[in-house]
Amino acid sequence: MSIRRFIGIAALVSVPLVAVAAVTGTVLSGGQRWDIAVIVAAVLCCVPFFTAFERRAPRARELVLVAVMVAFAAAGRLIFAAVPFFKPVTAVVVISALYFGGRAGFMVGAMSALISNIFFGQGAWTVFQMLAWGLIGFVAGILNKNGRLEKPAPLIIFGILAGAFYSLVMDIWTVLSADGVLDLSRWLAATAASLPVTAVYCASNVIFLLALARPLGRRLSRLRDKYGVFQGNSE
Repeated sequence: MSIRRFIGIAALVSVPLVAVAAVTGTVLSGGQRWDIAVIVAAVLCCVPFFTAFERRAPRARELVLVAVMVAFAAAGRLIFAAVPFFKPVTAVVVISALYFGGRAGFMVGAMSALISNIFFGQGAWTVFQMLAWGLIGFVAGILNKNGRLEKPAPLIIFGILAGAFYSLVMDIWTVLSADGVLDLSRWLAATAASLPVTAVYCASNVIFLLALARPLGRRLSRLRDKYGVFQGNSE
């Protein structure tokens, strides 16, 4: 294992620890110490993307494309702000990962949460959103070997699982935010109580994935092939 790959994996593993530290610090300080954790998490989320390039630095075009997809996801979240829990963020993150790779997907997911929360409000929960959307993008890129996840049926299944995963991660935040302690029984209770919200998450993911996967995917594929970006960067 190369040093760059090790650093990238270490950064990924560190994000959940930062998420827990953000909640603990917020609870102990009366809600005042989440900002440092958000900054640290943002930096860590960028590390895997940059360490993906073993022999060269990331091209400006690749950085621009990631920034465009982050802006697209954040804008989509704003446009559907009036519809609770019904957002295209996950779909944009997944589609980015399908064509740009898992590490780029992780960065798009994490940064989408950070940027869109400039409007929706920052807090310790931001780190959990960064973690959830980032991991969804990372896993989507990993699973899309030979385009397997681009077919409708696998894409629908992944959209449902992604919605459930996002809800489960945010339920951890819900429990921890009370007193900084993760109690299994309270987490299960929070998970049960959030089932209607989870159902909306899953449904919105499926709807937006089916609506955006083909038109957006064609454009991303064309850009990837035309400019030779993210080549051999499926992880």
